[in-house]
Amino acid sequence: MGSIVRRDPPTLSEWRTSSGAMLAAPVCCSANCRFGAACAFAGGDGTMRASSYAEFKTGWPVVLSSMLGIGLALSPLPFYTTGVMAPHLMKAFGWSIGQIMAGITVTTAVVLFAGPAAGFLAVRYGARPIVLTSLVLFALSFMAFAFSNGSLPLYYATWAFAALVGAGTLPMTWTVAVNQRFDRRKGLALGISLMGTGLFGFFSKPLLAWMIGDFGWRGAYVGLGLLPLLIAFPAALFLFFEKPAEASAPAKAAPVVEGLTFRETIRQWRFWLIAVILVPVSFALAGPIPNMENILKTAGFGAKTIVGLTSLIGLSALSGRLVGGWLLDRFWAPAMALVILASPGISCFLLAQPTVAAPAAMLSIVLIGFAVGVEYDLMAFLVARYFGMRSYTAIYGVLYAFFSVGAGVGPLLFGWSFDRTGSYRIILDVAFFVLIASGAALLALGRYRYAHRQDEAASFPAAAAPAADPPAIIPSVVAAQSPIAGK
Repeated sequence: MGSIVRRDPPTLSEWRTSSGAMLAAPVCCSANCRFGAACAFAGGDGTMRASSYAEFKTGWPVVLSSMLGIGLALSPLPFYTTGVMAPHLMKAFGWSIGQIMAGITVTTAVVLFAGPAAGFLAVRYGARPIVLTSLVLFALSFMAFAFSNGSLPLYYATWAFAALVGAGTLPMTWTVAVNQRFDRRKGLALGISLMGTGLFGFFSKPLLAWMIGDFGWRGAYVGLGLLPLLIAFPAALFLFFEKPAEASAPAKAAPVVEGLTFRETIRQWRFWLIAVILVPVSFALAGPIPNMENILKTAGFGAKTIVGLTSLIGLSALSGRLVGGWLLDRFWAPAMALVILASPGISCFLLAQPTVAAPAAMLSIVLIGFAVGVEYDLMAFLVARYFGMRSYTAIYGVLYAFFSVGAGVGPLLFGWSFDRTGSYRIILDVAFFVLIASGAALLALGRYRYAHRQDEAASFPAAAAPAADPPAIIPSVVAAQSPIAGK
């Protein structure tokens, strides 16, 4: 067979031998192909990949353990359980609903500092020891709520300690191993891993109702603490392993993890653009969810209808995890972010209207839940693609702190607006503009900086390995259409 004629970019009709015969099994184009990881024939070794989902054959243990660890730890437990526990704490100690909900604010404040610290520790010692230690300590600290005696300072101190020791269970530590083991299906793998929060949110209320009915609210706190200890910890112990460094040949230098250092990253304007945008985005997405029952009540919906509508948040968040990850694998992430953030923006606009019909309310809730399901996937994906994996957990930790600022104040600002005006109309209109503007601002990020791993690019026989910064790449459709494809 003659030599292969390579062109950039290739088309199916161009995969021919020099004699003009079509190849039965096309091979990848040159190492300089602008399609990179999005190229259908990019196998990294000069051959077409047998299956685009082959990464799951070896990566599924990490995905499964991450899904359980994220879903049964600090990220979802306070958010989904405090509201259920609140009536029992009010009855037992005479606390107000505001005093009880302030525990979540304390948690958010501690995470602002503990999150980045956990990220730095994971960079230095690895994600696995941080995850295992944090799961045990968080489980014990959550069980400590069973010993509440009516002292609010003790209650807040328990929240603070749980956030401090549980910061290592946040998505930033789990997703570092997922990012290491997945490239072509990175978005889908992240989406499945982060499904844990939606799964727990869907099952938490009936589970808590059973626990409280049979064991009381103190027993329910113990039961909640046992979930990470008996389910997430064993899964992490036996399944969660970071990708080991490949053994290097004597004549070759040891492979290094691609990406920027933390100091290099914080000098990048793209980092600060993402960080600043995360604050209003998390405010606009986190604010409506705890207030949704009251939003629907002021719109005139009955109690039974409200329960049916609000239950859609967890289900749509689950779909957001999967579908959002699938979209991120196939399309340019900032463009997807604009679509994903504009959708709940439209929801806020619809809910702010004087009259809200049931179909409009249902659509609005589904769109908000879908966006909430994608938010962590998007943040993890942007970090990996624009800053690489070298300081992934440290970068993610700092960005998560920015995200937590908005998520912490969002529900309070929505409630404050209602108390002052008797309506959510003004704050919903603000959220509408915030989400549209934030999504549009992300388009300025431009091309990916790390679209595929260096070791894959280096394996192409037709060209030398890229220099320190591999060529930035956008999936083909966006590259052809986006006006901001340049750096």
